[in-house]
Amino acid sequence: MTSLDLRGLVPAPVTPFTRDGKVDHAAIQRLGSWLGSFDGVKGLVVLGHAGEGTFLTPDEQAAVIRSFVESTDGRVPVIAGITLEGTKVAALEAKRAVAAGAAAGLVYPSHGWLRFGYQNGAPQDRYQAIFEESGLPLILFQYPDVTKATYNLETQLEIAAQPGVFAMKNGVRNMRRWDTEIPVIRRERPDLQILPCHDEYLLHTMFDVDGALVGYGGLAPEPLIEFIAAGKAKDYARARAIHDRLLPVTRTVYHRGSHMEGTVALKHGLVARGILDHATVRSPLLPLEPGAEVEIADALRSAGLIGRPTAVAAE
Repeated sequence: MTSLDLRGLVPAPVTPFTRDGKVDHAAIQRLGSWLGSFDGVKGLVVLGHAGEGTFLTPDEQAAVIRSFVESTDGRVPVIAGITLEGTKVAALEAKRAVAAGAAAGLVYPSHGWLRFGYQNGAPQDRYQAIFEESGLPLILFQYPDVTKATYNLETQLEIAAQPGVFAMKNGVRNMRRWDTEIPVIRRERPDLQILPCHDEYLLHTMFDVDGALVGYGGLAPEPLIEFIAAGKAKDYARARAIHDRLLPVTRTVYHRGSHMEGTVALKHGLVARGILDHATVRSPLLPLEPGAEVEIADALRSAGLIGRPTAVAAE
């Protein structure tokens, strides 16, 4: 079992692009250095949904991993999204991530499962093959209950028991399942680090967990570090106050017609915070409606996140 400790905030940062659509490595240095300067940040998950990872070529993916590793001088582990559909190609993707400097991998379900479901045992086989091929420590990714790629409790427990699997990113988005399954996973797999990713349901899922693996953390690390601390202290009043302060930001970033729009909104938020120069995304993502950037900036201002120092900590 890996000794990687993600018990805190694990942001999933965006991938900055230049205005002509290339990966912006200078902007990655600014973003990664900023996120890595916070004591409560335990890792960075790149090449996920927020990072537009599946929109990049294999060479670009490796370069993004290397840039984020360089951005924190190796102080903060970089975790790579492992997203390719077939098990063999996903295992090779994991090997490339290792070569680029990734400390762990977040394993996405095979894309076809979202629509058609999976055969019993197939997810377990996917994790086993990826770990055996690459040696990369792995994070179990529990997808939303509304998809056919969500894992039942037995499958979650069996994956969590496999060599190399040390943490879970749980985004089931069904509070009945959350309330009944998390205690069982805690009891049966006590060494598994449990990290929710419910950007839009932070309050309910911030208690009895080890931290949070959220795209939200790439925009607002300061209050989310406070939020995690309140949850671990079982301080509901404090957690509720942070939730309420962030609610305007949550609305403008995540309460949209499509959760994918959140990536575009995160980039606008980072522009407002002075970290990025512009909010360029890659197709199939599209720009937000006119005026959205003003609403996002106003929400960040109301939450006290504009006007705070955003400069990278001194080396």
